[in-house]
Amino acid sequence: MSKPLIRLEGVKKAYHTAAGDFLALRGIDLEIEAGEFVALLGRSGAGKSTLINLLTGIDRPTEGDVMIDGQEIHRMSEAQITRWRGRQVGVIFQSFQLMPMLTCAQNVMLPMDFANLYRTPKAQYARALELLAAVEIREHADKLPNAVSGGQRQRVAIARAMANDPIFIA
Repeated sequence: MSKPLIRLEGVKKAYHTAAGDFLALRGIDLEIEAGEFVALLGRSGAGKSTLINLLTGIDRPTEGDVMIDGQEIHRMSEAQITRWRGRQVGVIFQSFQLMPMLTCAQNVMLPMDFANLYRTPKAQYARALELLAAVEIREHADKLPNAVSGGQRQRVAIARAMANDPIFIA
C-alpha cells in the first residue's frame, strides 16, 4: 500500500488577534492520494484558504503535522520551504498574482527561472508556449496581463502553476 501524497495529522491553526485567538482549523486529519482531485467547500471564514496556505507551505500550523510526499514541510526552514514550493507546488492564487509588466509568456516562465529549470530563455519560452496552448491561450503569449480578459489571466495563472511539473497544484 502506497503512502498518501498529502497527509495532515491533528492540524490546528490559530491566529492571534487583539480580540483574542481565533482558531481557523481545529484538528484536521486528511489524506490525499496522488492523482486525486479534491475540492474544498465551505462558507466564507471556514478555513479553506488557511488549509491551502498550510499545504503549500505559505503558512505553518500552530499544532500538528503537514507531510507532502513524505516530507514534513512544517519543519523546513524558510529557505528550504521556498525552494521546495518553487519546485514541487503549483499555486493558483485567487487574484492570479501576475506581474503586470511581464507578458503572459514571461509570467509563465518566471517560476522556471526561479527554480533554474529549462535553463535557457529559449527553452523556457518554448515550455511557456506549450502550457499556454494547453490552456487554449497561446495566441496571447506576448500580451501583457491587462490586455487580456479576467478568464484569460486565470488561464495564465494555471499555466504558470504547471510550469515546473509540480507534484500537486493548489
